[in-house]
Amino acid sequence: MTTVITIDGPSGAGKGTICKLVAQQTGFALLDSGAIYRLTALACLNQQVDVDDEAAVKTVAEALNIKFEVSEDKVLAILDGADASKKIREEQVGMTASKIAAYPAVRAALLQRQRDFSQPPGLVADGRDMGTVVFPQAEVKIFLTASAQERAKRRVKQLEEAGQKADYALILKDIEARDHADSTRASAPLKPAEDAVVLDSTALSIQQVLDHVMNLVEKAKQS
Repeated sequence: MTTVITIDGPSGAGKGTICKLVAQQTGFALLDSGAIYRLTALACLNQQVDVDDEAAVKTVAEALNIKFEVSEDKVLAILDGADASKKIREEQVGMTASKIAAYPAVRAALLQRQRDFSQPPGLVADGRDMGTVVFPQAEVKIFLTASAQERAKRRVKQLEEAGQKADYALILKDIEARDHADSTRASAPLKPAEDAVVLDSTALSIQQVLDHVMNLVEKAKQS
């Protein structure tokens, strides 16, 4: 039997950190669906594909050569045999990923690849439509969110810790634009599943969020 835990929500809400910690505590496999779209975006940029051409992007998605590897406490995203974990976190890649994620043909091409990550004893799936589209029968569904301002602050801190310059106002504008694009797209818009638990992390620590999520996981095991 395979238990699936989905954690959806907007960029910067803390999904990646929480999913990694939950996977470590449960021993479940981990799927970073956002990374799949970012890897597709990076592949398009590397190949100089016109990202306004849905058919061309679909072709890239279908031929994508990717895998995820766990290295110490990190999950590495591998594209064409090379570690692309840092590259896919760049702002240009993120905005491109948000754009191509709105294409129905691209989402269809990547759907089965995501479902194939489900394996015993379980899977922790991080994304935007994990509980609504990819794993609608998941035993635990969480929608993790935070205010746009808080998410912008977190992104600034992340970039500065990586030695990069960060413009709070510009990052906040990008986050708000991405939220709008993700929540209003025709295909699989960003929204909580009807049976998801909505958790606002704005004023919570990582440990507090983790405790809440693990409590939901334990309740699901007992039901």
